Amino acid sequence: MKRTTDGQGQPDAAELERRLRELGTAERAVTEKAYLKIDLEFAGVSVPVMRSAVTGWCHDRDGLAHDELTSVALALWASSLYESRQAAVILLERQARLLVPGDTELIEHLLRNSRTWALVDGLAANVAGDIAERFPADTAPVLDRWAVDRDFWIRRSSMLALLRPLRRGQGDFDRFAGYADAMLEEKEFFIRKAIGWVLRETAKRQPELVSRGFVGAEPGLMEGARQVVTQTLDSSSAEEKADYGVIKEKIRIDLKRYIQKNTSRRPLIMPVILEI
Repeated sequence: MKRTTDGQGQPDAAELERRLRELGTAERAVTEKAYLKIDLEFAGVSVPVMRSAVTGWCHDRDGLAHDELTSVALALWASSLYESRQAAVILLERQARLLVPGDTELIEHLLRNSRTWALVDGLAANVAGDIAERFPADTAPVLDRWAVDRDFWIRRSSMLALLRPLRRGQGDFDRFAGYADAMLEEKEFFIRKAIGWVLRETAKRQPELVSRGFVGAEPGLMEGARQVVTQTLDSSSAEEKADYGVIKEKIRIDLKRYIQKNTSRRPLIMPVILEI
């Protein structure tokens, strides 16, 4: 899928990019490029300053129409400057209510060309998420397709697009759980982080959803699960215990085997280790 700007948004995008370059510092540009590790130019502008610049740019205009919004966003994205691409994300976030289900094609194009969580997460959670929340029936097939895409950034986006209403105690947890369950065996860091992120945010408002079907369902199930964790830790070497990734995976496998055996269910298990 290839999207190109029609040229209409280029003057506005160029003006905004000029503002961003004036606001950056060379020192921050070096730090940001080293941190994000993507092959783009950096001006060295912080996210709060970028948001302020986009807000000021929007205030200079008497509202944006849909086509102007998408044209400017695409023109910003065509730049090799990271801050211009981030400004496109911020602009789409601010004006997300102008977008409709057909714009998921545009969002998918941007997601596929992001290559960093710093661009993906805003597009997925706040832009695609806004469209998905307003048009659930129209966007469900799109998210279903994203959830099985070969690109892990697109798979991550399918889950993050469901985050905002779940964070408020609403939303489609069953759809998220279906996506997460299918991805749970993946080793990709950004997939596992997305699953944990959505589960943590959901649990803040609806802990019964995260533990649904287990707490109180079978006498002694939770106590038995604690014993399984203890046994896993006791049988692990010092080297395994020192490696959070290894010990979390061992606990997850043992707990899943225990719960499947005792309930005939396929649990979604995400161990979390807290340092104290």
